Order: sequence, then structure tokens, then C-alpha cells
Amino acid sequence: MQTDPSQGVADAHRAGVSAGVAEDVGRAADAPASAGGRGAFVTLEGGEGAGKSTHARLLAAALRHAGYDVVQVREPGGTPIGEALRSILLAPESAALTAEAELFLYEAARAQIVAEVIAPALVRGAAVVCDRFTDSTLAYQGAGRGLDPVFIAQANELACAGVAPDLTVVLRPAPSGAAAAEEGLRRACGTGGADRLEQAGLAFHERVNRAFEELAETQDGRRVSVVSDGPVPATAHAVAAAVQGLFPQLSAGDVDAALDGEGHLR
Repeated sequence: MQTDPSQGVADAHRAGVSAGVAEDVGRAADAPASAGGRGAFVTLEGGEGAGKSTHARLLAAALRHAGYDVVQVREPGGTPIGEALRSILLAPESAALTAEAELFLYEAARAQIVAEVIAPALVRGAAVVCDRFTDSTLAYQGAGRGLDPVFIAQANELACAGVAPDLTVVLRPAPSGAAAAEEGLRRACGTGGADRLEQAGLAFHERVNRAFEELAETQDGRRVSVVSDGPVPATAHAVAAAVQGLFPQLSAGDVDAALDGEGHLR
């Protein structure tokens, strides 16, 4: 455990422990996704209500419109085993789950989706768009729960089996602090009931948001920060611009084609 759980999240990366070197499936950062080469792996990260799910769907739709073979997944989940683990992790009835057990369940779901979905998709040359990945574990189980971020990074590395994102878009609200965390929770919960993580309390989510801010500022060439509290179309175009280097065929027109007249996914 750490004395101050909001510190040290990015230090795990600076210490040389990463979520894998992607040797087995190749890196697409130097070779954009194409039918004849290795694929590209993009993750979207951020705190509650940041718009990750919305913009993962919009990005996937825009990439398909641009002609890419796209696999869109979410964490935890994306496989039958992963979805079963997701139901345990997010159920309010699982309130007794310890921080350590929570971490291992997330890593189990990750190991399954990497082996079953993500790695095969990258090998065949697909573009993989993932709603949450290893950075969420550093933010939620590291800063949020107070677990050692170096150990978390090692667990991430084991679960990922050499697969790492080529680019991570961190969606962030323009304001920070308690107000941003509170507004994010309001958006995430909507009109439905809060899940187990959404019930973790405002202080927990403030720590998570601070961790994402710290990760977004890490100068490792993988992460890019996009402010997400504006209109959906504006954020969708900003996300597309952030990933355009990986996907040269992607255009603003592809993003517009994914949106309906009210700025929602068609």
C-alpha cells in the first residue's frame, strides 16, 4: 500500500515497467493499420463520465467508414469469460470484494480478451479500439484503491502477454477537482443506478481523475489528452485528429458520417 495513493502512478512507467513490449504482434506506430500489415491498437481512457464509451463507438464507426477492419472492445468484458467477470466486478452486491481480489479479476478479464480477441485481431491487420485498458487499472486500483502501482504494472504486463497500445487517448474534463469528479459521476450514472465502482465515493473518484491527469502528462509518446466536456461532434473530431497518424485514410468526413443530425452515433 502507498501512503499517498495519488502519487507514483506514472512512476511505474518511468521505472521501466510497462504493459508489454508488443513483440509478438508488432507495433503499428511506425506502420499505419492496413490489410497487408500489422494492426493498430488504440485505447480510450478517463474517469467516470468522460465519454470513453461514446467516443470509442464513434471512432470505431468513423474508421469503418474510412475502410478499416475494426474490432471494438471494452474492459472488463469483450469475451464470455470477461463479461462474467465484469458482472462480478460492477455488481453492488460485490461490495465485500477486496482491492487485491478486484485487481486480479480485472487482470483475468484482460488476459482473456488479449488472447482471445485483441492479439488475433492485430495479427490479421485490424484496427482495435478499446474502451479502457491498463491505464484504468493504474488509476482505479493504484490511485483509487491504493495498491502499489509498480506491482500493478507488472500484473498488467503479465496479463497483456506482450500486447501494448500504440496510442492512448485520455479524455479529460476542462475543470478538475471535486466538481469535475461529481459531474462525471452524474453523467455516468444517468437515470440508472450506480454500479459498485460508481458507488466508491467522491474522494475515490477525485484520486482516479488526478491519476489520469498525471498519466496524460507522461512524456512517453503513447498518450494524448483530449478535453471532452464540449459538444460530442467537437470531441469526436479531436479524437480523430489525435489518431490520424495511425490511420491516414481517416478524414473529418468519416467522423461526420458516423454522427447523426443531433451529434449522436448513427
